[in-house]
Amino acid sequence: MMDEQLASVIWGELKRYINTVDRNEAAENLVSILIDNDCDPDDIKSAFAGDSEVKRALGSYLESDRSDEEDEAEFDDEDYNDWEN
Repeated sequence: MMDEQLASVIWGELKRYINTVDRNEAAENLVSILIDNDCDPDDIKSAFAGDSEVKRALGSYLESDRSDEEDEAEFDDEDYNDWEN
């Protein structure tokens, strides 16, 4: 598993080689990889505190994840109600 601090150092070194217009997408991929490898969002936020692209990507990821959970809960409620009637 990758330490968030190490990922932050690697990102800091490599992002200068990423075109400015591509950095947001790269940051989104970085956040996805970290989350997929069981990194805690609070630890990611702390490790990348000074990086606007990663903070934005993390916020988007968490918002998307929250929306997905709400959609799933709504779908589950509808399914349950259909079975009740």
